[in-house]
Amino acid sequence: MDHLMFCMQCQETAGNKGCTKVGVCGKSSDLANMQDLLIYVTKGLSEVTTRLRQEGKEVPKALNHYITLNLFTTITNANFDDEVFYARVKETLAKKNALMAGLSNKEGLSEAATWDSEDVDAMLKAKAESKEVGVLATEDEDIRSLRELITYGLKGLSAYSKHANALGYDDQAIDAFMQETLAKLLDDTLTVDDLVALTLETGKVGVDGMALLDTANTSTYGNPEITSVNIGVGKNPGILVSGHDLADIEQLLIQTEGTGVDVYTHSEMLPAHYYPHLKKYKHLVGNYGNAWWKQKEEFESFNGPILMTTNCIVTPKVSYKDRMFTTGAAGFTGCKHIEGEAGSQKDFSEIIEMAKKCAPPTEIETGTIVGGFAHEQVFALADKVVDAVKSGAIKKFVVMAGCDGRAAKRNYYTDFARALPQDTVILTAGCAKYKYNKLDLGDIGGIPRVLDAGQCNDSYSLALIALKLKEVFGLADINELPIIYNIAWYEQKAVIVLLSLLYLGVKQIHLGPTLPAFLAPNVAKVLVENFGIGGITTVEEDMKMFFS
Repeated sequence: MDHLMFCMQCQETAGNKGCTKVGVCGKSSDLANMQDLLIYVTKGLSEVTTRLRQEGKEVPKALNHYITLNLFTTITNANFDDEVFYARVKETLAKKNALMAGLSNKEGLSEAATWDSEDVDAMLKAKAESKEVGVLATEDEDIRSLRELITYGLKGLSAYSKHANALGYDDQAIDAFMQETLAKLLDDTLTVDDLVALTLETGKVGVDGMALLDTANTSTYGNPEITSVNIGVGKNPGILVSGHDLADIEQLLIQTEGTGVDVYTHSEMLPAHYYPHLKKYKHLVGNYGNAWWKQKEEFESFNGPILMTTNCIVTPKVSYKDRMFTTGAAGFTGCKHIEGEAGSQKDFSEIIEMAKKCAPPTEIETGTIVGGFAHEQVFALADKVVDAVKSGAIKKFVVMAGCDGRAAKRNYYTDFARALPQDTVILTAGCAKYKYNKLDLGDIGGIPRVLDAGQCNDSYSLALIALKLKEVFGLADINELPIIYNIAWYEQKAVIVLLSLLYLGVKQIHLGPTLPAFLAPNVAKVLVENFGIGGITTVEEDMKMFFS
């Protein structure tokens, strides 16, 4: 093998080409290779489940959840625990072998479906010499690019599915599609045109996945409401919850009630404050800190325990590693993991007891931030918004959803927000909002100039808002709306959002701070020619481009 590893799934990948020795995210080459192997054997398992469905046999819900979690654990910054992947590779092989016995027809199965070994170490050695496993296993650049684009879309879709599963919501059609598509990625007969079509189909199912999660969240916790969230601190000891899983924070809120321990959100968990069923807990006192990449200093000053519910982990400092806990798809070697399958009751007592012995959080800022502008809340303001557009008070909406990151060039989005004309409104979701949600950008006739729909998982709201505006103004094409798309991306959930927008027909989307490394020149050309995908330059030049 030319490299110790090869990974190009996130925006920070080395040189915008690929990490080859160690991941910029902090994962070792051994961990990266083990994740590649898990994806490979999961494709093999998915080929078997797909064949079972073709034979009219049922695939258990628990197995669907298992495959979904396999994908989710490999998302950037989700899990850094080597033992987790070692165990899941063995378990995946065992599950696949057990299912093989139920197949009536085993003809034509791929190497991934038939490969068998109980010795994972031997498999890793075989992987290093194999042309079957890993990103570079596909030699044709265009086929490789499309396969990776689809794979990363499926990883993003797995996140939506997992969060919905945790709240008791499932869609067997989505599960079947993810598994069937994983199996298709092993099929060397598929052409570039076949894979382009499969890419758009992944976007279509991405919309279904976002809709499923939206239904799960709003049915369980109510529709988000406009909410002013405290960013200061109280006098009680606290627990800081980061990540995206609302089911986890709800269980923690229930278990901490009456204990004298406050609960704070961090980064992508901020929108928990917007849901009526969660904001009723008086000890959910505020949001501490900013986006995920600032956690080293913020976790240290928080003083109490931290619960990481999903991805967005940064290698912890020794000073707080012993009070950082993980659960679900998240993991880090040396951090205590709270066990529990999707939808199960978890025991957070160890975290709560630790919190009682810790000092209250150190205050790092004061004030409030406002959010809760998901689709139903914006629909309630529809008349006001339409009047503002018709009167000219609002000239443009700018979708600035997506991800934040540590690169200095991401300050572009802060400067871009500041430079926007006063008659523009920002529509956002995801941790990209931390680049501008604490700026004083004012309002337009009482409508805040930053409308935060929630997590990156809530990008569906932005799509529904756009479709509603298209309907209200009687437009034939969503691209006739006065909406600009200037989106920051970082990891694989942003990929499924992009594919979903493309499926919905949205064009002229600009991505930054760089275009994905996994887009081969010919694939990028297709996206540019068919959808107008573009990058970013400077704030000054992009202002001219967007507002000329």
